[in-house]
Amino acid sequence: MLGHMTAPAHRPPPYDDLYRHLQALPPNKVGEIVDGRLWVSPRPAMPHAVGASVLGGLLVPRFYLGHGGPGGWVVLFEPELHLGAQVMVPDLAGWYQADLPLHELKATAASTAPAWICEVLSPATARLDRSWKLRAYGEAGVRYAWLLDPVAGTLEVFLRQGDRWVLERVHTPDDGSVCAAPFAEASLDLSPIWGPPAKPPVPPSAEQEPLVQQPPEQG
Repeated sequence: MLGHMTAPAHRPPPYDDLYRHLQALPPNKVGEIVDGRLWVSPRPAMPHAVGASVLGGLLVPRFYLGHGGPGGWVVLFEPELHLGAQVMVPDLAGWYQADLPLHELKATAASTAPAWICEVLSPATARLDRSWKLRAYGEAGVRYAWLLDPVAGTLEVFLRQGDRWVLERVHTPDDGSVCAAPFAEASLDLSPIWGPPAKPPVPPSAEQEPLVQQPPEQG
């Protein structure tokens, strides 16, 4: 009597194969390995670049260099992180200086989990950033996560509590400056990311001069 046969379970490609494909990507693509899959994203558009640049420009002087702030951090743009079997590239990442071995600053990638990451959301990456990557960051030991959406005008601040992420607050342009963990010592003006506020429409005036004036009639 023949036993019951089941189809073999699908196995993801080995990590080494995925990483070879990642390294072969063209320079206008960003590759990441999350949950045993290779994710390929386009290079960010301008709103994404503005968001990452402005936020990094506010944090690096104060928290990395100690100019006008407490220092004590290493804050980097788009570092490649090798966290177990995951290869991820956050838009910004920050480590307490005491936690990051000096040799990792000279390596191709960091294998020490940062304390904080920020992902700048775009239509091409929002689903990956919110689901698979956020879970992988938490499992690797990241304690703070920011999700910045420059188009929607939101900054979501998450804290890791136990085995789950807790949304502490959603900041919007109406909040003015932002004070958020783990950088609550500084007040961050994110208005260059949101852009200038919309001007209210000017109600028409009954006595407003016409834009085109008629020449006087000849008598």
